[in-house]
Amino acid sequence: MKTKLVVTCEHASNHIPAAYLYYFEDAKSVLKTHRAIDIGALVFFQKTIQNLDVSFSKYGKASRLLVELNRTIGNKQLFSEYSNKIPQQEKDQILAKYYHPYRNEVTAVIQELINQGFIVIHLSVHSFTPILNGEERLADVGLLFNSSSDLEKTICRRWQKEIQKVSPEIKVKLNYPYLGIADGFTTFLRKKFTKNYAGLELELNQKHFKKKEWPSGFFKIINAFGKQIL
Repeated sequence: MKTKLVVTCEHASNHIPAAYLYYFEDAKSVLKTHRAIDIGALVFFQKTIQNLDVSFSKYGKASRLLVELNRTIGNKQLFSEYSNKIPQQEKDQILAKYYHPYRNEVTAVIQELINQGFIVIHLSVHSFTPILNGEERLADVGLLFNSSSDLEKTICRRWQKEIQKVSPEIKVKLNYPYLGIADGFTTFLRKKFTKNYAGLELELNQKHFKKKEWPSGFFKIINAFGKQIL
C-alpha cells in the first residue's frame, strides 16, 4: 500500500488578531516566549515541505494563547489564562474562525487520501523549551508516537537510528519530552482513523534555534524521515 505525507505545525505563530489584543495587554513579554509559540517550528516545517514529497501541509496562524489548536474541545488548556477572559460568544467566534477550519481541513484531507487507498503519514512539527519548571530537558530531538501502533513505532525507531547515523551529535529520545498519546491533534485523529493513519510528532529543542536558524545537522532529520516513509 502506498503512503502519502501530511505535515502540520499547530504552534507556528504568536500572532494575536487585533480584535483580541485588549485581552493580552499584560502578555506582551509572554507572547515572545515558548508559551505563545513553538520557537523555530515554522522554519523547520517550511524546510520539511520544501524537501519532501508532501501531499498537504498547513500551519496555525494564531497564537496558542488565543486558542490551542493541539487540544480537543473540553480540554482546560483550549483557552489560556488570557483568552479565557473573553466572553463565550467571542470564544465561539474564535473557534469558528481559527480552530475548527484548521482541524476540519486537515481531517478532510486525510479522510480523502485514505478513501483513495493510501496510508497517511502525518508529521506534526513542534519545538520545546530547554528548561521547564527548573528542569532541563535532556534531548535535542523527541519523536512522539503511539506505542500501541506497530506502524508508528516502527517508523520512529527506524527514524531514530537513521538520525543517529547521519547526525550522531543529535541526541534523540522516543516519546520525550511528552508522551505521544497525550491529548493532541494526532491523538484525536488516531481515534477517528483507526486504519491507514500514522500520527507522529517531531519535537525540537529550542536551545539550538539561534539567529532564526537551526544547525545544518538538524535538517538531516528531514531526509532521514523521508527514507522511512517514501
